[in-house]
Amino acid sequence: MRVEFKSTKLKKRYESIREGERAWGNEVARRYVERIGILYNIREIDDLKSIPQLKYHPLTGNRQGQHAITLISRWRLVFTLEGVEQDTIRIEEVSKHYGD
Repeated sequence: MRVEFKSTKLKKRYESIREGERAWGNEVARRYVERIGILYNIREIDDLKSIPQLKYHPLTGNRQGQHAITLISRWRLVFTLEGVEQDTIRIEEVSKHYGD
């Protein structure tokens, strides 16, 4: 899969773990880099279902069309699928689920 980033901040936080650590702390930043590495290496989105610790799921409601995987605890990585063949993953945000 191809991976794109919604913002330069998200890209920098992938390319430099120190940037991610400043924003989210050590563990979340480490998992962010690790999870994006997984996204680069999958062939299709359904491959994520075979990795239980990711807890991959499509989002619903006002987030319909977005997908999420778990980083740690309530932290998640939200992304969308782009392109005619949906072969590009666009990293949208890292958030703490339920806002707590």
